[in-house]
Amino acid sequence: MPATEQSAEQPSAPPRLSATDRQWVEGFAEHLAHERNRSPQTVRAYVSDLEGLIRDVAQHEHLQPHGGAWPDVLSGLDLADLRGWLGRLSAAGRSRSTLARKAASVRVFMAWAVREGHVSADPSLRLSSPKRTGSLPEALSADQAQRLLTSIGTRADSPSEHTDVAPSEKKSEERTRTRAVALRNAAILELLYATGLRVSELSGLDRTDVDYERRTLRVTGKGNKQRTVPFGGPAASALDRWLDQGRRHLAAAGTTGDGTAAERALFVGVRGGRMGVRQIRDVVNKALAELGDTSARGPHVLRHTAATHLLDGGADLRSVQELLGHSSLQTTQLYTHISIERLRDGYRQAHPRA
Repeated sequence: MPATEQSAEQPSAPPRLSATDRQWVEGFAEHLAHERNRSPQTVRAYVSDLEGLIRDVAQHEHLQPHGGAWPDVLSGLDLADLRGWLGRLSAAGRSRSTLARKAASVRVFMAWAVREGHVSADPSLRLSSPKRTGSLPEALSADQAQRLLTSIGTRADSPSEHTDVAPSEKKSEERTRTRAVALRNAAILELLYATGLRVSELSGLDRTDVDYERRTLRVTGKGNKQRTVPFGGPAASALDRWLDQGRRHLAAAGTTGDGTAAERALFVGVRGGRMGVRQIRDVVNKALAELGDTSARGPHVLRHTAATHLLDGGADLRSVQELLGHSSLQTTQLYTHISIERLRDGYRQAHPRA
């Protein structure tokens, strides 16, 4: 299938799935979840990548699928189609890391499809992934991290500037819930900075995953791998206050008494359900925006910051690797470059003959 005019993958609706399509999607999702131990987020991302590929190729080849979009498109897929798809995404401004992820999605899918007998050949075997950029992740300075956590902690102590001599019952309830949210947000930021957890790992924590005496968390990371992560005194204090004074006021909205996942969740939203990744990201983004002197956004900033500050303080690289749950030491070594750059900047500013 030769590529035609240049255009990017469009955010249109996925093709309507036939019964055969659904079998392919469900089979591939089960393969990712149960055989490759991928997280639900990764499964959704891989399936979404394949849907994007099918839309793109069908559009450029002017295909009118009969009986199912997936079989019609993928049975005739070749290397030129895959390269054209990635090329159009690149021209549309997609990052190298995104392109590399999409190429990986295709390779995993095609290997599975050949194994299952859905297609006879795998055109992705000669598909090369774009090299990821070597840009350093953003990290807060020690002063910025301190101000961030002090600010969020102060808000938990006094979430409202308004004081009524005799507040109504409704206002009192609103104030209680506002303080509960502030206590929760303080605990979230303290734990993210103390542990370097991924946001999905924090979202997935249950109350039973916390060992209060040893100040450790039982964390389930990528590939369903578990690890034990320590946290310090400030995080322990913030977590205690959330659990003792805040959680019940939010969890009550979703309490069913049947031991559901929401009741087990360490962090819950205003409706009582387990906090999702997007909700936690919003909390962190708002706090970072209010800091005022950084453009850094997202929970991963606190993960990068935790790793960088540990290495700045002399922590062993292997220990940081274990803490972060990196499968490769090479990934952890990226943070040493941040520390070296900061050392170099400090040297240039302080040494008279720099």
